[in-house]
Amino acid sequence: MQKVAITAISVLLGAALIFMVVKIFDGKTIGVNEVGSPKTHTGTITITGVMAGSSQYDKSVIGIMDTKEAECKNGCEKLYIPVKCPAGEQPVVGDEIKASGKFQKLPAGYVFVARKLKVVKHHEIAPQQAPPKS
Repeated sequence: MQKVAITAISVLLGAALIFMVVKIFDGKTIGVNEVGSPKTHTGTITITGVMAGSSQYDKSVIGIMDTKEAECKNGCEKLYIPVKCPAGEQPVVGDEIKASGKFQKLPAGYVFVARKLKVVKHHEIAPQQAPPKS
């Protein structure tokens, strides 16, 4: 009976340790405003943001803005990150996404190439308005 209890406790502790290690190395999810310079992110990262539109030249490339900026109604200076979506995955405007992938340097700048994309929820976002003229 005592051997069974010790074995059960050992298995539970081992499972807890494995879970903690996986969570530690799973990586942190960062928002669009936390990215800073794309060239400093050399490995795989996960970015969260709200889909604001897609490229007129390549519909698999979308622009995402920070989740907090999606709530801004007018006079907002929003930062957008271009994200190349995996084949067949296309969110709609207002979808909050989590995208895992890497930044890739192109002649025109950086694009975040997502290898995995998940829609978390949907936001009703206000269209971008021009600042008032003074």
